[in-house]
Amino acid sequence: MDARRLRALLSAGGALAFELDREAVLQRLLEQARGLTGARYAAIGVLDEARTGLEDFITAGVDAETHRAIGRLPRGHGVLGLLISDPRPLRLPDVEAHPASFGFPAAHPRMRTFLGVPILVQGTAWGNLYLTDKDAGEFTAEDEEIATVLADWAAVALANARLYRAEADRRAELERANRALETTTDVFRALSGVTDVDRVLELVVERSRALLGARAAEVALLDGEELVIAAIAGDDLDGLRGTRVPVENYLAAPALESGRARAFDAIPECSYARHELGAHRALSTPLVHENRTIGFLLVLDRVGEDRPFSADDERLAEAFAAGAATAVASAQTATDEALRRSIAASEDERRRWARELHDETLQELAGVQVLLSGARRSQDASRWRTAIEDAVELISGGIHNLRALITDLRPAALDEFGVQAAVEALAARVARQHGLQVDLEIDLDVRLPEDVEATIYRFVQEALTNVAKHASARRVLVSLEAADERVEVTVRDDGAGFDPRRARSGFGLVGMRERLALVRAELDVESAPGGGTTVRAAIPVRSRSPVTRAAAWRPA
Repeated sequence: MDARRLRALLSAGGALAFELDREAVLQRLLEQARGLTGARYAAIGVLDEARTGLEDFITAGVDAETHRAIGRLPRGHGVLGLLISDPRPLRLPDVEAHPASFGFPAAHPRMRTFLGVPILVQGTAWGNLYLTDKDAGEFTAEDEEIATVLADWAAVALANARLYRAEADRRAELERANRALETTTDVFRALSGVTDVDRVLELVVERSRALLGARAAEVALLDGEELVIAAIAGDDLDGLRGTRVPVENYLAAPALESGRARAFDAIPECSYARHELGAHRALSTPLVHENRTIGFLLVLDRVGEDRPFSADDERLAEAFAAGAATAVASAQTATDEALRRSIAASEDERRRWARELHDETLQELAGVQVLLSGARRSQDASRWRTAIEDAVELISGGIHNLRALITDLRPAALDEFGVQAAVEALAARVARQHGLQVDLEIDLDVRLPEDVEATIYRFVQEALTNVAKHASARRVLVSLEAADERVEVTVRDDGAGFDPRRARSGFGLVGMRERLALVRAELDVESAPGGGTTVRAAIPVRSRSPVTRAAAWRPA
């Protein structure tokens, strides 16, 4: 072998050895083999698993149009099969003249000279390199040696590529498992302490969709013989929330019977997922809490690929659904408990109104009745005048008490003029009734959504009530400040303070937390014995409108 070809062979071998992509190795092998041997055509036949035929056939030198005209590629019969049954180099001066030749298909280019060498990866036949139509005469022994060396270099590169791919797959699987663990941990961390069922379900569908790389995910809760889609995540699917689907039309029956996740590689045409959502693959997992199925987590289609859901995906979905079911059940329990507390609070309020009406208003009316009845029996005009004056005073006091009670129920200023005006009136009334100095710092020039204004007012009202009843304070500051799509509400007093850890279950704080949770806000309490108390809430605001004030209005 001359020095030029040797240098070219060494250069080609080095280029092959450092290639880690299987397809790139094969294409480079074809190019190098053609260039170093002068072959017009080159091909690599990849053996099937049984090593009795070819499962793939990669060519060089044949254009795409000829490929289409040839049709079905060789599967390892005829001369090509000789290297499969006996993996040793084979040189032929005329391939069509060989007894094993089957001839060529109609559109196949005519080929005469032939050189074939096996590709042995780690000592095992992997495929064959075929070269045909040398540009000058027949293939020589030197060509055979070059092709054999190239095939050996390619075998090393293929082995390296196989190891690299296996390592890359293991690394990808490890990264996927790590992401799944992180996602699951994030979900459970996010779910812990969440008592809003809708928020829990929203987290479940969003995170499960991300966890499994799905196009869409939904949670459907059982309601008798139907399933109600309680949460859904996916493009343009929000309008389906609240849809009711008969159980028999849902991909739930198999999972309902087995209590295990079930992957569907083909979704029945009659199912809701196929008919309404256009899904082709699905993974259905029951949400089971204390041996009771409360609903299903349904994950639909892979994003950007047509790969089925695997057994690993089923295990991940089951692990996730177990925690999600507990969270949903806990949230439902918390909602029920909150409802019970709300009913209890309403009953307490009714009892308070009843006491005030009985102890004050009713007593005042009874006093009016006694005064007027006594005066009616008397013929003394001066006694009549005195009784009427006393009755007017009692009626005035009753009106004042009734007005205060009505204001506590729902201040007119809140509806007519907004939360700032209502809080100003509330502060003035608390200061007058309890002898507190109430300072206000309010920076609101907009009307807020009705539920947000009501929440702010009730939060401040509850906080001031707690100060008046428990804090032994002389001064309290109420601050309302709008900033970045939220309103920050702070009530700070200079009273006796308390240990927040010992008061977390106090009804006032619980009521505050539950009311704030309805608008996605949280309560922050800072206090210490002798150090006063600060309660703070950052309340999200969805929309605002300018405040319209009546110039003649003043706090009562």
